[in-house]
Amino acid sequence: MAVFKPFKAYRPKPELAGEIAAKPYDVLNSEEAREEVIGHPLSFLHIGKPEIDLDPSVDIHDAQVYAKGKENLWNLINQGALVEDDKPYIYLYAQTMDGRTQYGFVGCASVEDYWNDTIKKHEKTRKDKEEDRCNHVRVTNSHSGPIFLTYRDIDVVQSVIDNIKVTTPDQDLVALDGIRHQVWVIRDENLNKSLEEIFAGVDYFYVADGHHRSAAASIVGRERAQANPNHNGSEEYNYFLAVLFPASHLYIMDYNRVVKDLNGLTEEEFFEKLNINFSFVESTKPVKPTQKGDFGLYMNGKWYTMSANPQLLQINDPVEKLDVAILQKYCLDAILGIDDPRTSKRVDFIGGIRGLAELERRVNNGEMKLAISMYPTSIDELMSIADAGQIMPPKSTWFEPKLRDGLFVHFLD
Repeated sequence: MAVFKPFKAYRPKPELAGEIAAKPYDVLNSEEAREEVIGHPLSFLHIGKPEIDLDPSVDIHDAQVYAKGKENLWNLINQGALVEDDKPYIYLYAQTMDGRTQYGFVGCASVEDYWNDTIKKHEKTRKDKEEDRCNHVRVTNSHSGPIFLTYRDIDVVQSVIDNIKVTTPDQDLVALDGIRHQVWVIRDENLNKSLEEIFAGVDYFYVADGHHRSAAASIVGRERAQANPNHNGSEEYNYFLAVLFPASHLYIMDYNRVVKDLNGLTEEEFFEKLNINFSFVESTKPVKPTQKGDFGLYMNGKWYTMSANPQLLQINDPVEKLDVAILQKYCLDAILGIDDPRTSKRVDFIGGIRGLAELERRVNNGEMKLAISMYPTSIDELMSIADAGQIMPPKSTWFEPKLRDGLFVHFLD
């Protein structure tokens, strides 16, 4: 039985929401974030990436970075830019990109559900990234970057969404990147209780995006519980900020690869080895794969459609039959010698939001030797792997649009 409950959010004043809402901390590096906030003193990047307000010589994991984040958060609250709601609510949150809208509910998920695998994961987390987010939560005493959760569709939930979305939202903004964000506060107490009861009947939630943030929230929640002699399970630190989307609403984009060299092979030798497990044909235009098992290959100004041999698609293992796994095993590892894409400096990953032109650019400028475009992993594949207790290969999914930080803040006490 899954837990999803209302909470008293700190939210931006409606007229300031467009200035405060910011991209997640992990989609920009420090320099990009510094550029992003020029002329935007209220941007939540000042909280999510507070090193941007310190000298660039300061290590991003230094204690003063997290202290600055706390200071910046309370500056927004003290000046009235972030305001606490009067009661705990569940919220409806809509994102519209390229004419397509996805609707999710904002509330609090349970730390205990994370530990007992009612909230299922599909990625490994890195200890250094976990500790960074733990420190951010510990010092700011808050969750400000929501965890992106999904669940298998429920008809009655869709009916609730349909009834709310035709009403006037409490917040409605278009971000600088053109993505529209809308928020409805669900003030009907009975509807809040009803949603809690409906989600209590869900077997599992799935982390779509935000594995490090959910791990950090759960680690800190457990720390707080152990340190509290009067712990009773109802404290706010037992829950973390999440947005819960029906699986059918989600859009997973391709997550493409670029490789620095041919591992000492000539181009002729590379294609000869590739031909063992893939067929390929030259294309007159950039190749954006349209079906599972197909890839685009770009090298020396030419595009090729590359298709995995059919037997590779008949594998029963939910991980091994992923396109990213097939490419990794039979091309990147077997031919190009990239055995661990998590640590190799010879491969890089490019989210589909940047388009095929970015793949061409990285190869044409000589930085990379070849690029491979992918067919997106499906949400069903993600959930099947999580259900099997397995881990997806790195950089398997790229969700768009990204959730915005700063539209909701949840305090741990």
